[in-house]
Amino acid sequence: MAGDLFYLRGIRATGVDLVAAEAGVAPTTLYRLFASKDDLVGAYVERADLEFRAQFTAAVEGAGPDPRDQILAVFDIVLGELSSDTFRGCKFLISMAEFPEPELPAHHNALVAKSWTRERMRELTDKLEVEDPDALADQLMLVFEGLHASGQSFGPDGPAKRGRGLAEALLTSAAPRSSGS
Repeated sequence: MAGDLFYLRGIRATGVDLVAAEAGVAPTTLYRLFASKDDLVGAYVERADLEFRAQFTAAVEGAGPDPRDQILAVFDIVLGELSSDTFRGCKFLISMAEFPEPELPAHHNALVAKSWTRERMRELTDKLEVEDPDALADQLMLVFEGLHASGQSFGPDGPAKRGRGLAEALLTSAAPRSSGS
């Protein structure tokens, strides 16, 4: 409930009173559960992270044993999000933009989410046995982040529609690990 409001209306623009009203509870009840709005937003971002991790993991597992297919399945998640009528952008990027202070729970939890994704991407590129899995993972993360940003600006028919093809090109052009490595 709160997550939908924060995502669709904006975190700072959504007051605790509205969250409480939509949840059918008194604002005091929310403040008993969360010491502040910052804590409530931190919990929203943490939950969004857990939901994304589950999506990511399911996509990778459902793609079969080929790490290339697993990586492309992760890009398909974002492309699916872009097609939604309610897509506003990446929840984590939005959270970091609205809460730029690193010590705030929303910012911290969003960075944790992004770091987790980057590490999983790195693990997948390492399975490809390419010369520089770190560089490839970072390049793929740039495309991943760009899909969210471009999708937010231009929708699914804008530049984001080329994101999967760009990821495929990066995977194809990655130099294989030499036999001496």
